[in-house]
Order: sequence, then C-alpha cells, then structure tokens
Amino acid sequence: NMEVLTDKSIIITLAVPAFFVLIIIEYFYGIFIGKNTYRLNDTLTSISLGMISRFPVMLNLGVQSVIFIYISKYLSLDLLSVKNPLTWIIAFLLYDLSYYWMHRMHHEIKILWATHSVHHHGEDFNLATALRQTSTGWLWKWIFYTPMMLIGVPGEVFVTVAGINLVYQFWVHTEHIGHLGFLEKIFITPMNHRIHHAKNKEYIDANYGGVFVIWDRMFGTYTPQRKDLKPVYGTATPLNSWNPIWANFQVFSIMLKDSIKTKSWKDKIKVWFAETYWRPDDCVEEKNPKDFYKKFNPKISSDIKLFSVTQILFTTTVFNLVFINASLLSTYEIVLFGISLVALASLTGFLMQGRKIAYHLILGFSVISIIGIYIYDPINMTLIASKFLLAQLSCNILTVTGILFFQSLSNNKVVKA
Repeated sequence: NMEVLTDKSIIITLAVPAFFVLIIIEYFYGIFIGKNTYRLNDTLTSISLGMISRFPVMLNLGVQSVIFIYISKYLSLDLLSVKNPLTWIIAFLLYDLSYYWMHRMHHEIKILWATHSVHHHGEDFNLATALRQTSTGWLWKWIFYTPMMLIGVPGEVFVTVAGINLVYQFWVHTEHIGHLGFLEKIFITPMNHRIHHAKNKEYIDANYGGVFVIWDRMFGTYTPQRKDLKPVYGTATPLNSWNPIWANFQVFSIMLKDSIKTKSWKDKIKVWFAETYWRPDDCVEEKNPKDFYKKFNPKISSDIKLFSVTQILFTTTVFNLVFINASLLSTYEIVLFGISLVALASLTGFLMQGRKIAYHLILGFSVISIIGIYIYDPINMTLIASKFLLAQLSCNILTVTGILFFQSLSNNKVVKA
C-alpha cells in the first residue's frame, strides 16, 4: 500500500517536536535581544491550526493516494529508478518546481487561495507562523504533483523529497535572520520569504519557491525587500478572529456570499475562479486605510491568558502523542481526538477574543466528553494520549469551575459595594 501524500513523511513526524522546541528558543531569544516577535493569541492560533492540519493527513482524506497509485501502476513512464542517485536530485528539483507553480496558482486563483489563505492570516512573522497550515489543501494540492508520478518518480523518493521540502520551509519564518549574501540569489531565505508574507501592494504575490528562489527569478515573480519599506504581515481582508475553523473557511464564506449577493449570473460563477483580489462590482466593500496597520488584538484578563497557555500545553502534548502513535490508533479514535482538538482550540480562540461565555462552553464540553468516555469507552484508555486528554478535560472542569466561582464572588462584592 503506497500512501503517496505530498506531506506524509517520517521526516515530518520526527521534525514536529523539534519545531516546538525551536519556537520556544526563538521566543526567549527575542525577549533577550529586546525584539520579541510573538503575541500569545496569534501564536496559539498558529499552533492550533498546525495541529488541526495534520488530521486530514492522518485520516488520508481525499483521492490523492488512489490517483497516485493508479498513475504509478498504469500510466507511469518509469523513467527514474530508485537505485539511481540522480533520481533523488531530479525529484528534489522537480518537486520544488511543482511546488512553485502550485503555490503561485494558490495566490492567483480565488478558489485555490481559499485553502491557502490560512497560512497568511497571521499578523506576526515567527517560527509559529510556519505551523499555520490549511486543513483543506488535500482537496486539490495534489494535482500539481501528478506530472512527477507520470514520469516515474518512485513513491518513496517522492514522499522523502516532499518531507524535506516542507521541513526546510520552517526556518524561513523568522525576523531574526537578515540578508544572507549570495544565498539570497539561490534559496528561499527568511528575508525573501518575509516579502512573500507581506500584504504591502509593493510586495504582494512574490517569492513563491519552497527551497529555491531561482524559479521566481526565472518566471518573473521575485521581489527583494526594500530598505525604505517594512513588510506588513497578514491578508488584505483580515481574519479578525482566533477561531481555527473560521480561518479555514473565511474565504470560502466570502465567495459564497458574493455568489449569492451579486445580480450578475456571470459573476456568480466568476467569483470562484477569478483573481484573488477580484469581487463583483455590487459586492465591493470600502476599506479604511488606517486599518491596514492595525493588528487584531482584543484585550483579555490574566486568567484567560493563563488558561489559554494551559490549554495549548495540554493540547500540544495530546496531539504529539496521537501524531507519533497514529499507527496504533483506529480511524475512529483519530477522528475523536481530532474533534476534541478542534473543539477545544476553537473555544479557547473564542475565549481569547474576550468572550467570557467560552468558559461555560469549555466546561460543558469537558463534562459531556468525560461522561461520554466513561459510558461509551470510545477510545483506548491504556494509551498515554487518552490519559492526557482525560487529564486535560478534568483540569478544565476544576479550573473553569474555580474561575467562575471567584468571578461570581467578585461580582457579588461589586454589587454590595
């Protein structure tokens, strides 16, 4: 069974724990030099989105595997042998070239941008931003790699170079590394990738390569950073939310609304396949130029900050245990862990927007989940991941109950005063 997935590789499995360690190191380094590039809310959302994005991979969603296996068996030209060292070099270059065109098209065609925009919502630029990945990319990302299957890139070679390519892209999401000399002419680096994430009109839609920037230079999409123009990160239409579900469906929602609202039947279709910035004339909304530099940053109390950090520590631990031991879990168990992660991440995001009702929702979800676990026994409780999830739900009940109790006491004191 050849599970040929563009981002399913043992290399990624091994790299994920290292990613979290490097994020912590970058955070403390930023504080040490007086240039902290992290905000709690933006970082926790990026990490949540990264974890959620792995579940479609673990569940092998989509038709990619079936099509790649069919091409390999019946349509492949078998031009490349796994035993030939040149195969690995050719495959690595071909993968990055395919990635360039996949990435570029996802910035130029709206329905593709709908799946990719998740990665660009972040209004900070740091290593955590690299984890801000889509959960819907499996729908059509694979199409751009089918030529590699047709010429005969072996499955194991494909998965390996895909893993290396994706892991390479992690380190370029930082503001702490400046110009790297001649390397800027060949490779994607932190400096030229910062331009890719900028929403300034002078920088937008540039530097699409994964490992090599030579494709951008060849096809006219390379843009260097200007000394007089600092990149402003985020998307032209800001997300203004810490909800990972909304992050994955915001652009789909806009397209659907425009398709319903516009009176032109032609535009009802065009809205899905037009350039990413295009909207029907009767759907265009005026934007305040002052909002361009604003970051979404609702003020929240210390208890929410502390609770949110606790949630992400628990959730990250559970996720890594599930991710590393996915082969030991049934599809049903992976789905249940996924639902738990999405629910808790979404409710925590809601809480970070200052919505105190989220405490009650988290309490309700945790109580119902624990009752469900003990009555129906849906997951293997001998697994460490299951025990950590149970511990998280139990801590949620105790912590939230305590927070709500003390809040009610303080409210009573205010009323009496």
